[in-house]
Amino acid sequence: MAIGRVVLVTGILVLLFIPYLLWGTGLMTARSQADLRSQFVVDQHLAGSVPTKPPTPPKPGAATGAPEVAPTIAPPAIGGPVGIISIPRIGLSMMVVEGTDEVRLQAGPGHYPGTPLPGQAGNAAIAGHRTTYLAPFYHLDALVPGDQIGLTTLQGNFVYTVTGSEVVDPSDVAVVAATATPQLTLTTCNPRFSASQRLVVHAALVASALAHPNVAPTTPATPAPITHRTPPSASSKNWGAAILWGVAVAALTTVLWLAVRRTQGGRRALVMAIGVVGWSVVVFFFFDAVAPLLPASY
Repeated sequence: MAIGRVVLVTGILVLLFIPYLLWGTGLMTARSQADLRSQFVVDQHLAGSVPTKPPTPPKPGAATGAPEVAPTIAPPAIGGPVGIISIPRIGLSMMVVEGTDEVRLQAGPGHYPGTPLPGQAGNAAIAGHRTTYLAPFYHLDALVPGDQIGLTTLQGNFVYTVTGSEVVDPSDVAVVAATATPQLTLTTCNPRFSASQRLVVHAALVASALAHPNVAPTTPATPAPITHRTPPSASSKNWGAAILWGVAVAALTTVLWLAVRRTQGGRRALVMAIGVVGWSVVVFFFFDAVAPLLPASY
């Protein structure tokens, strides 16, 4: 009997864990996004960055000069806000965080350290989850040449136009290599629910509106070599928390089981209702601790 109950509870946890990964992780990302937006507003105030209107991209076929690029400045600290990415075609508007390790991508789309910031000269690269943590790049495959991508940073507003897309091997870092012209590269997993490939979208800078057009560029520190994924941070692998919450789930399950067996009628229904609510909360925190232990995936 005891073994049967353990198998039953384990099966229930596995079934619940799947929707948690697909939707529950979004709660964590939503909190992080709110914090990043608040910090971005503070950074704008401290930098005296006056919000500018989004620039008007040129009409197809119109003869225009090259858009003005932002000067090179030091990037935000890892985990800090880079700016806001907006893609009207897929209804996306989210904060971009600096870094592409597991913890940072749980907060939102992450800017590859070592690549230029959006709006600067060269190839700015951003990665994002496709099926978990609010799945910012879930519909990235819907983008077609001509679609617009907007980026708002402390340096101003920038509009990119999609030029194409490709599917590459996860180890192919050439897609985020430096370019002679200002470009944007977005990467995510492909196909959905798998990390066997990478979907890559390329876009070119077509319009800009600088917040500080007269700011002189700074000499950035030598960037670290670009890899497709930054090694997971130690803080994301907290086995102790997962074990403690697992013990809590087991203990609460046992207590709830015994309590239900010892009550009758209406009291049993009340005990079950209250117990299930408490059990669900503990299980959520258990899943919250287990999710970062899984293999890295977009």
